[in-house]
Amino acid sequence: MAYYIAKVKVVVSDTNGKPKKSIEQYLVNAVSITDAESKVHSELADCPMDFEVSSIAETKILQVID
Repeated sequence: MAYYIAKVKVVVSDTNGKPKKSIEQYLVNAVSITDAESKVHSELADCPMDFEVSSIAETKILQVID
């Protein structure tokens, strides 16, 4: 397993109700880039906003310590 950074473009409404594009980043524990993308889609499937996974890159993070 490795850690990947997934950048996701989302469309949210600002305080006036106008659509605004934003980029969110997610740290994903996965076995491959394809697996990471699949996990992001699964996580955001019930999300009411439009989103697009714009990039995924493997990190040098060894472990997440809680």
